[in-house]
Amino acid sequence: MTDVLAVTDHRRGELRDVSYELITAGRSLADETGGDLHLAVISGTVDDFADKLNREGVDAIHTVPYGEEFNHDVYTQAITQLYDELAPQYVLTPNSVNGLDYAPAVANALDLPVVTDTIGLETDGETLIATREMYGSKVETTNELENNAVVTIRSAEWPAAEGTGDATIDAFDADIDEAAIGSTVSGFEEVGGGDVDISEAELLVSIGRGIEEEENLDLIRDLADALGATLSSSRPIVDNGWLPKNRQVGQSGKVVTPDVYIAIGISGAVQHVAGMKGSDTIVAINTDPNAPIMDIADYAIHDDLFDVVPALIDEFQ
Repeated sequence: MTDVLAVTDHRRGELRDVSYELITAGRSLADETGGDLHLAVISGTVDDFADKLNREGVDAIHTVPYGEEFNHDVYTQAITQLYDELAPQYVLTPNSVNGLDYAPAVANALDLPVVTDTIGLETDGETLIATREMYGSKVETTNELENNAVVTIRSAEWPAAEGTGDATIDAFDADIDEAAIGSTVSGFEEVGGGDVDISEAELLVSIGRGIEEEENLDLIRDLADALGATLSSSRPIVDNGWLPKNRQVGQSGKVVTPDVYIAIGISGAVQHVAGMKGSDTIVAINTDPNAPIMDIADYAIHDDLFDVVPALIDEFQ
């Protein structure tokens, strides 16, 4: 019987969706190992976060009330000390900016192997089988890790845990060495077109090469306004300088998981699909019925976007 420790993620006072997905991934793994699922909640309003994370499948939640924002050194120290206290077999973290920051450091401190960006996890006795994608999601590979390991999971690959749980919630008395903390957060400043975070949007209207000219973006903006949606794009639009980098969806942009993703004039290259395939509902508008985006769309509209978009604006204004 071996346990799983999952480290939750928050930013600017809000829990990230991947925290709830970690519960599902961790619970499934704990069921296979016959152990318990422990959550670590580090920094921020930990008591409030713990209440929100107390969902079905969680056995224990350990809070570390140290600081308000993410700090590499605090997380690394807290997680390694929790590992020594709980002796879990696996440590799960989000494959987020924060998770990729501290996961290798934790693995190094604990002398454990680390595998990142996993989309599937299962065990075979003492062996962890972690599935990853390579070559722009064209190939799936499996990595076999013996005994204990640190693993980061990709967001939107596991459903968010639901229901109300009955986990024990305890404050963990981490012995944080302040002399070893090399940085602190003094504030936040939005730069480089950081007006929105498309990864947090519930409804995205996304545009690709099919828009043809920059002036035609006004038409798409009108649709986004009519729907109350956020505007995003594929890489060519950003490369052309028509939208800032923070609006790009895909492997070299951001991974998004909105309730609805409307892809307009986007062919569906694997790099783009990797960033939006976790959307609940995908609507594709394209003149090419054989475009790859049409294969993954829940609703595919085979027509000219310059005819379809004005009709949609009229409908929703």
